[in-house]
Amino acid sequence: MPVVHAPLLTPHHVSRSGPASPLPEPPVAVLEAIQRRVLWLAVRMVHEANHIRTNPDRSKVGGHQASSASMVSILTALYFGWLRAGDRVAVKPHASPAYHAVQYVLGNLERRYLTTLRQLGGLQAYPSRTKDPDPVDFSTGSVGLGVAATLFAALADRYAEVHRSVGPPARPRRRFVGLVGDAELDEGNIWEAISDPAITSARLGNVLWIVDLNRQSLDRVVPGVRVGQLEAMFSAAGWRVLEAKYGRRLQALFAAPGGVALHRRIDEMSNEEYQTLVRMPGAPARARLVGGAPETVRPALMRCVAEITDAELPAVLADLGGHDITEILSALEQADADRDRPAVLFAYTMKGWGLPMAGDPMNHSALLSQEQIDELRPRLGIGDDDWATFVSGSPEEAACRAAAARLYPAAPAAVAQITHTPGPDAVPTTLSTRVTPSMATQDAFGNALVELSRIEAVAPWLVTTSPDVSISTSLGGWINRVGVFAEDPCATVGDEQMRLLRWQPGPGGQHIELGISEMNLFLLMGQLGLSAEINGNLLIPIGTVYDPFVCRGLDALIYGTYSGSKFVFAGTPAGVTLSPEGGAHQSAITVSIGMELPNLRLYEPCFARETEWCLLEGIRQCLDRAHGQSTYLRLSTRMVDQAPFDAAAARLGADAVHRQVLLGGYRLHEPGPSLAAAPRVLIAAAGPILPEAYAAALELAEEGVAATLLNVTSADRLYRDWQASRLSAIRRGAVPGARGHLETLIQPEERRASIVSVLDGASHALAFLGGAFGQPVIPLGVDAFGQSGTRADLYAVTGIDSAHIVNAALATIGEAGR
Repeated sequence: MPVVHAPLLTPHHVSRSGPASPLPEPPVAVLEAIQRRVLWLAVRMVHEANHIRTNPDRSKVGGHQASSASMVSILTALYFGWLRAGDRVAVKPHASPAYHAVQYVLGNLERRYLTTLRQLGGLQAYPSRTKDPDPVDFSTGSVGLGVAATLFAALADRYAEVHRSVGPPARPRRRFVGLVGDAELDEGNIWEAISDPAITSARLGNVLWIVDLNRQSLDRVVPGVRVGQLEAMFSAAGWRVLEAKYGRRLQALFAAPGGVALHRRIDEMSNEEYQTLVRMPGAPARARLVGGAPETVRPALMRCVAEITDAELPAVLADLGGHDITEILSALEQADADRDRPAVLFAYTMKGWGLPMAGDPMNHSALLSQEQIDELRPRLGIGDDDWATFVSGSPEEAACRAAAARLYPAAPAAVAQITHTPGPDAVPTTLSTRVTPSMATQDAFGNALVELSRIEAVAPWLVTTSPDVSISTSLGGWINRVGVFAEDPCATVGDEQMRLLRWQPGPGGQHIELGISEMNLFLLMGQLGLSAEINGNLLIPIGTVYDPFVCRGLDALIYGTYSGSKFVFAGTPAGVTLSPEGGAHQSAITVSIGMELPNLRLYEPCFARETEWCLLEGIRQCLDRAHGQSTYLRLSTRMVDQAPFDAAAARLGADAVHRQVLLGGYRLHEPGPSLAAAPRVLIAAAGPILPEAYAAALELAEEGVAATLLNVTSADRLYRDWQASRLSAIRRGAVPGARGHLETLIQPEERRASIVSVLDGASHALAFLGGAFGQPVIPLGVDAFGQSGTRADLYAVTGIDSAHIVNAALATIGEAGR
């Protein structure tokens, strides 16, 4: 079976994407030599990982040689011919080896890493901006998310550029390029992203997506009709649609006698037939090409390909635009021509291009054998050293050196030079907002943002966003003060009565309103939270979302935290506490998400001051670019009496309560001295369920039970600190001792007492508390799907009302007495 080689170059050039552009420097022949080396290195990396490196457990290593091969020409044209310093690229996940090969020949990756693909401490399976040793702009392991992130990164860059107070001096607009496989466009989040009003209304002409149109997914050949549908969908969203479909050899044939028939024949054949055709030997391929056409055009087809030998014919038929560097560069120039609209380039490629597996429908996970590697080596011009780059002084070495100097003038780092920013110390420790006797945490959050808008050391860097739920999540006061972001100011239509929300779009606005898409919310927050590293402009993103719908955006939330982004979001209102509507929204597992997701800290405050302190700490975390993390505030609309908090602050001291709130909790209520000899129980409660827990503690006192009430403000913080202290000891081979803040929260004399835990969420979230000191626990929570009803009804039916808490306490005391 023939290998589909790179087509020969001829001076003739016709571009379907637009008028021809002058040949770039370096010459195309040099770029083709570079792409051959990139192809070899990518294939050899995967071969090393699978066949050379020791693999004791014989588990699959993989590495996608075919998917890397289809991207080689595109990557070569981009990095060695078109990109400039500051441009950001999201690389198709399965093209990871090809990308690392590019970085190696640019001098940004040490040779020792080439043998470490998918090895601990080595090159990651998919590009990772936090784990790979070479500069990666966007993590792209989750298909669909990395390419969509380029849109929101461009929006973040545009926001910072318009807000000159937080942006650098005027500079050429950086370009954001997303390299995406055609099958990856099946992901729904991509279409959510390109159609969001915040995206379609912005001037994002510096965004370019390049679709690697190899017409294969993991298990199938993508139907040909799909391409036209995709192009129409992009066009309907306002994008410029470009194509690099055929290379110059085929274009020359199309212009020759009989070329119209050849053009139509290839255009009209299915993807399956085309990929079968180019894998045939020349004589059968010729027979199928001609014989499969209508009889009326067969003579024209025969004339058109008559002078092409059988040996050349498969490669000529496989001459696709996505592997013709001049064709790609011409299309890239066309993409630059319109600065107001994003562009998408459909680059037709061959999966496995240049390899024996080219076009094979089953090549996704295929690996070359040692024999095939040995045959490939001389064809790609590789000498004795498999890992060599280029000879010093050669045109290829000079081109690589020039490209590196152009792209990375300061250093080969994925982190941009960050402009002047405030440090964590610029954030106040508390705010001067007014707290009413009865208040909801959601209201406290909104009031805190209004107060922050007055603090010049922090306010200019704040930007809020929401998926069409601004008013209902208490952002109205903030928006009234700072306005809505829009590049072009526009007047709002006045009402006869005073509006609750003065929605005034303009370039100075600091709120970005999205459509109803939680996926887009977390994608935007993730890129706003990486603006310092990607664009050099620090932003402090704060988002709001209905807590039940955190799950809708979970993929993007995980993507943002994995990528090292730093942001704050409020999930509000949460749980069945939002009655009667809350029982119909299932928000039980979001506590678990906040506790289990790395690089994210969960707070669930009950009182107003706690809410402010947790928000301020989240902002400080955003300003700590080296060690900070994102913050999740789980809030409520329930009005809560603030007196228990005031009493605890008076007893413990406001500073001590403040410190302990951020550590994860404090002792909200102590039993009276008359109960010193009484049976003891600990009640650990979180969030808006505290009033029920407080009432239960008072009722237990009347029953002669000494109940200490622990206000758990961050189950996440308590668990992580406890677990980290134990793991640290285990790593040292020592006996675990310290248990973090739980040492303070649970006094020595209480460590044989039973615990009743309760929260408006899954009961297991606080069950770990018993593991710290070996105490029995009865965990109460919401472990069934809810329904509509009053708050009292919902608390009772789910078992989190004061009666259930009292009964649980008495039951656990009874168990201990047996």
